[in-house]
Amino acid sequence: MQGVVQKNIGDKIFDIFIYVFMAMVAIVTLYPFLNVLAISFNDSVDTVRGGLTIYPREFTLKNYETIFGYEGLITGFKNTVIRTVVGTAIGVVAASMMAYTLSRPDFQARRWMSVVFALTMYFSGGLIPGFLLIKNLGMIGTFYVYIIPALLSVWNVFVVRSYIDGLPYALQESAKIDGANDWTIFWKVILPLCQPVLATIALFIAVGHWNSWFDTYLFNNRSPENTTLQYELMKVLLSTQTGSNYRDPNAQQTMAAVSPESIKMAITIVVTVPILLVYPFLQKYFVKGMTLGAVKS
Repeated sequence: MQGVVQKNIGDKIFDIFIYVFMAMVAIVTLYPFLNVLAISFNDSVDTVRGGLTIYPREFTLKNYETIFGYEGLITGFKNTVIRTVVGTAIGVVAASMMAYTLSRPDFQARRWMSVVFALTMYFSGGLIPGFLLIKNLGMIGTFYVYIIPALLSVWNVFVVRSYIDGLPYALQESAKIDGANDWTIFWKVILPLCQPVLATIALFIAVGHWNSWFDTYLFNNRSPENTTLQYELMKVLLSTQTGSNYRDPNAQQTMAAVSPESIKMAITIVVTVPILLVYPFLQKYFVKGMTLGAVKS
């Protein structure tokens, strides 16, 4: 009985330790984000004093008004949303179709194709050959430059293929016996069973499209109608640091009311929050997809 009591006390001490440790992890994780949020809503002059924690001392919306007052930001936001939605949907479909093809044991070329695909993960032509390729394809100054070059990720293909390889092949055989063709098997059997891994790569693709700005700088810096949110926010940040007028004639007046630090934090919130709002809807599938291969039955 004494041993049982001591064991129960030990369990309680361990539970308390776990709770304290997780609380510390939560504080360390949330504090930087709350601090950035507080600075973004705080008066710029007051921010220079420092000492802000997790709440603004002098609440103001001036920082966000300054950001969204720049020309081109609404267009960039619209293009980024369209790019993220379309690019993610097409990327998931392309990766899953290629993964299904490579997972088929009756596909004779799957070994050498897997080797060729894997080589592209370690070797590339570089920035200049890539730029020349995009130019020769006539995609510079177009919206297609955001979608087509990022259509297929080899890493995503291998992740989905590994998941499909873990599914019983008898499911595909029984579907064939029932008269289903390869297209029907892919859409009606494979895809419904691949929801966890598809949600995982969808999150990766969406984050990549949402955060991308360098391709806009390379290929669409002279096409304001094809600009993206990240590229516009990058120019806003540079304009606050250098005092340039960007493309807004009223920018010089707003510079006196904001500081680069406040603008930087407001930009961070604008960039981060949309993805944070998407993540809870994919969390269940994301966790399951990330543990792919961790447990073998």
